[in-house]
Formats: sequence, structure tokens, C-alpha cells
Amino acid sequence: MESESKCPVSHSGGTTNRDWWPDEVNLKVLQQNSPAADPMGEEFNYDDAFSSLDLNALKADLAALMTDSQDWWPADYGHYGPLFIRMAW
Repeated sequence: MESESKCPVSHSGGTTNRDWWPDEVNLKVLQQNSPAADPMGEEFNYDDAFSSLDLNALKADLAALMTDSQDWWPADYGHYGPLFIRMAW
């Protein structure tokens, strides 16, 4: 054998996510809005707003909504839950 053995792995550089997924969605466009575009304003506190909710009343409203079958769109076996799951899937 006249030639010297060499490593078969090319060490020229690694691959990046852009190499594997060249058409990936650019998520930077989601961060372009200024704080002035927030409809709630800077003073709005999500934690306080969530804490002020009556969760038992909300749960009862959702149960009533999901079991109130309408003639124009009948619920599956009297419950809209499966429809909501299919729509969210």
C-alpha cells in the first residue's frame, strides 16, 4: 500500500438546523409588535385578572355550553367535547 490511511469523516464543519430544515418558519415576526399594540395596555396584570375569575362559574358555563346541543349543529351524543377536540387537533 503506497498511500497513507486517512480518517473517512470529513471534519470541515457541522450541520445547522437551517441545513436540515431550510423552510422552517421564521418566528422573529412574532416579536415585532411594540408595547403600544397591546390592547390591554402596560398597566394590565394578567395574574390579578386570572385570580379574579370565578373558576367554578367558568366550569359550569363550559359544561352548559358543551351539553346544549343546537338544531343547526347537533352535538355528538349530546356533547360538543369531541367536536372541540377534533377542531383543536
